[in-house]
Amino acid sequence: MTLKFKTLFVFVVLINTVIIAQNLTIPPKNYVDSVNVEKSIKRTNNKFPLSDQSNSKKWKLLKKLSDEFSGNKLNETRWYPNNPKWKGRPPTYFHGSNVSIENDELVIRVNKHDNEALPKDFTHSTGFIKSKNKFLYGYFEAEVKLMDAPWVSGFWMTNVSKDWWTEIDICENAPGLYYNRHDLNSNIHVFRAPKDKGNIKKHFSRTKKYYFPKELQADYHVWGLEWTPEFIRFYIDGILFREAKNTHWHQPLEVNFNCESNKWFGALPDDNRLDGEYHVKYFRAWKLKK
Repeated sequence: MTLKFKTLFVFVVLINTVIIAQNLTIPPKNYVDSVNVEKSIKRTNNKFPLSDQSNSKKWKLLKKLSDEFSGNKLNETRWYPNNPKWKGRPPTYFHGSNVSIENDELVIRVNKHDNEALPKDFTHSTGFIKSKNKFLYGYFEAEVKLMDAPWVSGFWMTNVSKDWWTEIDICENAPGLYYNRHDLNSNIHVFRAPKDKGNIKKHFSRTKKYYFPKELQADYHVWGLEWTPEFIRFYIDGILFREAKNTHWHQPLEVNFNCESNKWFGALPDDNRLDGEYHVKYFRAWKLKK
């Protein structure tokens, strides 16, 4: 057996051992494309989206709805300090103790609830903030450093109501696990919609996975969403990496930042890795000038 083959054999065995140990079903990678990081854009100002620094599309910054996360406390006129409608996906519970503002950044950690008892089926905790304002179309951007621990870091939009529930995942990644470090996930969901908005009764999603040459957890990256009545465009570091036709996403949505457990990513708690931190430098929202 050659050294190269031995190395490959050990790698495969290791992956299989991890999967069996955690009782997971991890989907195959199936990358649709790779991101050319050489096309990343250098920021020249903070007034406009990173992907449109010349403001060719005439974006207007919504200052009162954006947040630079300055000061030492979350601005609760703009954000719920936890999710008022969802307590978390077991085994990780959303707890306000895991959310803080430090050095002009939003920081989300895990297991800062001390000895407080968690509800049944929950063994760990992390944080969640949700915007109090809903948005319909625009450009949404955040500069973040994803958690280097086995939880999913998220920057996403959704609105759950009785008859209408849609979702746009701007960032939903778990690079704290070595086999996810280059996975750039992109997903849009429709869980249900009323008759005049598509008459959707059964959940569907349009999922794509891209290869990112650098390890996503290693540095800060700028995530952007351009959302119009006609299309949905996804950006990283100013690079357009996905465009989808907007066939159903016409519902006003709330903005979320959180970490969570998700077995599909292999993101299940590890008591040896409770030092993970998810950092968000800012959230900015724009609308097109009329």
